[in-house]
Amino acid sequence: MGRVRQADIARVAGVSQATVSVVLGGNRTGVRLAESTRLRVLETARRLGYADPLAKRQAGHGLFGICAAAPAFEAHQEILAGIEAEAAALGKDLIMFTAPGPGFPRRSRLADGCLILGGPVPAEQLAAGYPIVHIGRCTDLGARVPWVDADYAAASAEVITRLREAGHHRIGYLRDPADTPAARERERGVRSAGTGLTIGHDPAAVQGWLREGVTALVVDEPVVAAAQRAQHAASIPGDVSLAVLGRAPAASQLSGFEVPRRELGREAVRLLASVVATGAGEQRLLACPPVAGATIAPVRERPL
Repeated sequence: MGRVRQADIARVAGVSQATVSVVLGGNRTGVRLAESTRLRVLETARRLGYADPLAKRQAGHGLFGICAAAPAFEAHQEILAGIEAEAAALGKDLIMFTAPGPGFPRRSRLADGCLILGGPVPAEQLAAGYPIVHIGRCTDLGARVPWVDADYAAASAEVITRLREAGHHRIGYLRDPADTPAARERERGVRSAGTGLTIGHDPAAVQGWLREGVTALVVDEPVVAAAQRAQHAASIPGDVSLAVLGRAPAASQLSGFEVPRRELGREAVRLLASVVATGAGEQRLLACPPVAGATIAPVRERPL
């Protein structure tokens, strides 16, 4: 077959050429269309080797996209700094997209590939084979989506091991109540490190844990301030050791680990460059460097 046309896709997919045009154009006008029809058109286009003329003209210019809603841009400045640094090192330019919407499939073709930061993976691009790398674990789509993330589970387990080695066998874990992939991975790492754990979401429970004999507290990064307020009467690390799973507040000297946010951005760009060049992606975990801090100490015997 010569150059594949939209009419060829329509014939093989069993739809009208107008439907093919709507799907490949990103359905900018919001035409009501069954999801199964849209995916069938995209899969047929991919299988036949259809090359969109607009994409063909614009691809290969060394332009990478970043797609995220505004709050994600504000919350991930270090990741963005890493993205910018690595893009410059590779000679790539960057273009910012707002959160995926009806027009995103068409707009995204301005870039050779796209980094998704703090948002869902666009189904249209994924089905069409558009190069995408998700920053953050994305397991709901299996191995179909390349992603980079911090190895929260291994780092969290290592913190518990440090506490065990200091003699702590009654450990309280204050978990982030948000059901995010990072929170689930931190909890998985904590639970993998053995028994003797008290786990909860409510900072108000901390004082009760201490009265019941807990000698060390482990807290998720988003709730560290609440945990510190909850145990304000205890001396750290004299009465109770304290470790944070993630970045501690500045100048706090809390023990725990560091999330390599800047390196996550750099690694995401390197992975996207590989996906664009080879069409093959993978899922990468980056180690979280331990932070010794000054808030883990050997367990102290309490007076009877």
